[in-house]
Amino acid sequence: MQISYPDWLTPQFIYITLSAVVAVLIWIEGEMLKKTDGKLPNSKFFQISSIIDTSWFFISVVMLYTIDLTPIAVAVPAAYGLYTTFGWIYGARLLKRKGIPDAPKDLIIPTKYIAYSQSFSLIFFALCLLVLSSPWLPMPL
Repeated sequence: MQISYPDWLTPQFIYITLSAVVAVLIWIEGEMLKKTDGKLPNSKFFQISSIIDTSWFFISVVMLYTIDLTPIAVAVPAAYGLYTTFGWIYGARLLKRKGIPDAPKDLIIPTKYIAYSQSFSLIFFALCLLVLSSPWLPMPL
């Protein structure tokens, strides 16, 4: 017996939807960091969310080359790749100024980096919504 899937349930739809979830996770992580004044929260949710965010970079690179994306949808993995790459560079520069702590519990994420991540998450979420809604928009994207 073969299960038929709706026409809209494509690899692109699944990837873009999960990307929107990742955007929400980035926002939540930022809020958690604000509550702890930049110290890494002692939370399983935060740890798992951070692993997902980091892994999403590699997943996005793979998706860019393995699934058939519409031209507007290519912006999603490209944007995430740029965010992650520049985030690593930006984070390294901020850490270089203050020095690398001896233990992870001593690490304090700068407010500027939290703002960078949350700003990206809002824009990335909006991009995902645009791509998901693009088949129903009156203009071709």
